[in-house]
Amino acid sequence: MKDKKKDIRALTKEQLQQFFVAQGDKSFRGSQVYEWLWNKSAHSFEDMTNISKATRQMMEDNFVINHIRVDQMQRSSDGTIKNAVRLHDDLTVESVLIPTKKRTTACVSSQVGCSLDCKFCATATLKRMRNLNPDEIYDQVVAIDNESRLYFDKPLSNIVFMGMGEPLMNYNNVMKAIEKITSKEGLGMSSKRITISTSGVPKMIKKLADDETKVKLAVSLHSAIDEIRTTIMPFNATFTLADLQEALEYWYEKTKSRITYEYIVWEGINDTRKDAEALVQFCKYVPCKVNLIEYNPIDDGVFQQASSEATNMYESMLERNGITVTVRRSRGKDIDAACGQLANKSS
Repeated sequence: MKDKKKDIRALTKEQLQQFFVAQGDKSFRGSQVYEWLWNKSAHSFEDMTNISKATRQMMEDNFVINHIRVDQMQRSSDGTIKNAVRLHDDLTVESVLIPTKKRTTACVSSQVGCSLDCKFCATATLKRMRNLNPDEIYDQVVAIDNESRLYFDKPLSNIVFMGMGEPLMNYNNVMKAIEKITSKEGLGMSSKRITISTSGVPKMIKKLADDETKVKLAVSLHSAIDEIRTTIMPFNATFTLADLQEALEYWYEKTKSRITYEYIVWEGINDTRKDAEALVQFCKYVPCKVNLIEYNPIDDGVFQQASSEATNMYESMLERNGITVTVRRSRGKDIDAACGQLANKSS
């Protein structure tokens, strides 16, 4: 039975080598197979053309490769590509390729659904089904790299963990995926080109700092006032802004890496001078920059994009206080591929 077979990509290189030695083969065979699985992203044992047919059949009898499948690809009028990604157990996640003149960025998912409850995010309306495995995260990056080369004639340059799920709630698998993505035996990408975006899980931010992964950190903030942040991101009642501040100070002390705050301004929720002043104050704790993000509706009508005057007020106040700020226009809105819109509508 297929489901009784072990996923071969769950084995380390050393375990693969040991397996082949136990079969009476050389440990070198394990290294060959490992290269096919990770560096060459093979989806079947038949692809492993420099390995004998008998050995390929033996692997077929013992293992599976639970690779993803891009079920549906949508292209936005602005060039953004959204993939509906089918997993081996028929669950679906979404990933996005965001092209600009200078770079292409992969926005990848880390969970099926999400374990947090942000009111403005479509993914939060889906219950968390399970964490993604390292190979499922890795495969999303490979698929987007292939699309980047095919449609934009350049390799993938950046990765952001801003898709479905809270990456720090799937910490071990996300770290294993990053290890494969950055390894010379994998995709060989620089960890400095990878950003983990979190809603703010203080204990895991500290762990990320302790593990010295060299990735960049972005925090989905949206309010620097506890009462307001809790209404839009209810988990803030548990992970308060004071806890988040302490974790971010710890992060900077350990890594000396500037933090990015992702911030949406909504009409009647956080669009006053008091809100902007609170953000300015929060930004003084550690070196940071702020991305003011255009809101992408998820059809509930409760959250509405604030006026341009409110956004301009935020921008000017941050700049007057020496804080780097960028106003980000959303990409892929016409295919529900923009920030906060990933909800498997295509599945």
